[in-house]
Amino acid sequence: MPHNENKPVMYSALEVAKLCGVVNQTAINWIRNNHLKAFNTPGGQFRVYPEDLVEFMKSRNIQIPAELRAACYGESYIPRSILIVDDDRGLNSVVAKFLSKRIENLGVFQAFDGFEAGSLMTEKLPGIVILDLDLPGIDGFDLCRRINSSEKFGKPAIIVITALENDEVESKVNELGVNCFMKKPLNLANLVDTINGIL
Repeated sequence: MPHNENKPVMYSALEVAKLCGVVNQTAINWIRNNHLKAFNTPGGQFRVYPEDLVEFMKSRNIQIPAELRAACYGESYIPRSILIVDDDRGLNSVVAKFLSKRIENLGVFQAFDGFEAGSLMTEKLPGIVILDLDLPGIDGFDLCRRINSSEKFGKPAIIVITALENDEVESKVNELGVNCFMKKPLNLANLVDTINGIL
């Protein structure tokens, strides 16, 4: 992952602690015990590159704040952005228009199959993915696995939407690390509330 040329290029131990929600000494201990990659300045202070901190936070399941994601991904990262993945073009467009009207300053992207979704996730790095499970090509289950096993997608929050009636579906996607599970037909007001909670 390339270093972003814009500030901040690196973080002090204190800044790491604040981003991770711990005390300064804990961050220093992580560095000294080689859990978190860092280097020393000429003055003897620790400094951590954003992408190394992201790697560490992912390994500890610590939520990555927007400013850190932006430091890693630069201009390609839109903090308030959503990718809607559903091959039902009508529903996809209805959801996109509804969210654009109801949530301010939101970047909305649309994909209609799993392959297109993978490409857009890599390019746009959305903060949230609304994901139908029953997709042509790469299905929603496989996409969940890929999102949570690769850093190239930026680890977005996942909201699964599905018309599948199998009782095991919800438990299966929960095991894949989704943030929310919703059944179709969608209650769009509830969807907005869920998204606002994540944002």
